[in-house]
Amino acid sequence: MTTFLLSWFQIMKTHTVSATEFKAKCLAYLDEIEQHGGPITITRRGRPVAVLGRVKRAAWKSPRNRWAGKVEIVGDIVNLDTSGLWECVSGDQE
Repeated sequence: MTTFLLSWFQIMKTHTVSATEFKAKCLAYLDEIEQHGGPITITRRGRPVAVLGRVKRAAWKSPRNRWAGKVEIVGDIVNLDTSGLWECVSGDQE
């Protein structure tokens, strides 16, 4: 158990690099973040400037049944008589 916690702590600890080093090894640091997930602090002249970490993505939700229980269908939506909406069909020609 203690070895698991120790390895987890080593992975999750913040990695600090200078801006010059980050510029030179940017793609390698992006791969490291993708694999391990720990943040990287980027410094300029020893002062922290930015923290680079994983993107927090929301879980994908299917659009299926999105409106279930929220919308009520009233009447016949397949055989709806819309003849009253059109002048040419209603026979009220002048």
